[in-house]
Amino acid sequence: MSLKLLVAVLPALALACTGPPVNENGLNLLKSFEKFEPNPYDDGYGNPTIGYGHLCPDASCSDVPNKPLTEESASQLLANDMKGFQDALTNALAQPVTLNDNQYAALVSWTYNIGNGNMAKSDLVKRMNAGEDVVKVASDELPQWNKANGQVSNGLVRRRKAELDLFNAPAKFGALPAPC
Repeated sequence: MSLKLLVAVLPALALACTGPPVNENGLNLLKSFEKFEPNPYDDGYGNPTIGYGHLCPDASCSDVPNKPLTEESASQLLANDMKGFQDALTNALAQPVTLNDNQYAALVSWTYNIGNGNMAKSDLVKRMNAGEDVVKVASDELPQWNKANGQVSNGLVRRRKAELDLFNAPAKFGALPAPC
């Protein structure tokens, strides 16, 4: 790598934060909506999937060895998948956005469901970064993410309610801002 390229890349690397792991409440919420599937299946939108919502690169889920999955191996796959969503949310929310561990877990679940790109350009992130009250923003914005293929989905309505319930649940620990 040239010195010029290294100098250009280093500031971007220094700004990236590693998101904290989601708490047990968040993992349980995710698992309750993603459901365990030991073998590859179509998620209903043409995406090959396995475990707890792991998206595969092909119909046979060639990136996942040792099928059918056990619940333990599916949980490990979920934990690995979560890292990218945790990091994306952590880096999308600018300091001084402060979230407790339940609030953070609820928003990671939401991000896992809607994708990093949709989360990053959402009004929820814009409003939180603008300094609005995070509880009001979550209450206003999360319920709006209730559509699949342009139609209100009862499953997404239930999921957003569960995420909002977790967001508003008392918590013992802070999650964001993350030490970077």
